[in-house]
Amino acid sequence: MPAGDITILLQRAEEGDVQAADQILPLVYDELRKLAAAKLAHESAGQTLQPTALVHDVWLRLGGDAQPTWQNRAHFFSAAAEAMRRILIENARRKNAVRHGGEFEKLSANATGFDLAGPELGNPALLLLNEALDNLALHDARKAELVKLWYFIGLTVEEAAQTIGISERTALRDWAYARAWLMNEMDRLC
Repeated sequence: MPAGDITILLQRAEEGDVQAADQILPLVYDELRKLAAAKLAHESAGQTLQPTALVHDVWLRLGGDAQPTWQNRAHFFSAAAEAMRRILIENARRKNAVRHGGEFEKLSANATGFDLAGPELGNPALLLLNEALDNLALHDARKAELVKLWYFIGLTVEEAAQTIGISERTALRDWAYARAWLMNEMDRLC
């Protein structure tokens, strides 16, 4: 669906149009579901979070049925990117917690002779990226927002640039800068 249509529906819903409000959820739900599936496809093999569950969590964090006032599509997807990032980070932290076996190495049940699977480990690199991204946001908020939209939501360069309101060329320059900055910051944090 074109970006303007969602913005128009958001504006009509804000004005009290019940039909517009009812049309928003199916439109953004399908789009968020595709983005979540694409994002989770790049996660580690031990990832237990499913795209549908991720979208439901994002929707609830954004307010569920009592959605706040969204200025436009960009505002909505920026909030969704932040919510998705926080959910993935919380999931990684939970898996790395000592009580969930975060300090132990995962072993195959066949290698130990037991029939039980070993504990799943979270992604420590994701936690490191999160800390570096928070630091980038303090340094340059626009570049951090681009990373969230591109990496955590899975938008294309064109879509992320359009959402932020910059040109595709600027988005590519910002991405190159942010990527180098984040790599340096993650090295520093290690």
